[in-house]
Amino acid sequence: MFSPTHFTALVLFALFASVVFGITQRDTPQRMVRYGAYCFALFVGSAVLLSWLMYLIAR
Repeated sequence: MFSPTHFTALVLFALFASVVFGITQRDTPQRMVRYGAYCFALFVGSAVLLSWLMYLIAR
């Protein structure tokens, strides 16, 4: 059975949400891909940054 880690779940959520955002928010395929990649980077980057921040606060 598939049991993803927290990071794997984060990446899967970011991937699916970014695809939806790219398709629904932009009108040309090139702009869809660029906006989807931008959203994906923001999702993953902010989650990693916030997780390190919470780690440092909890110490």
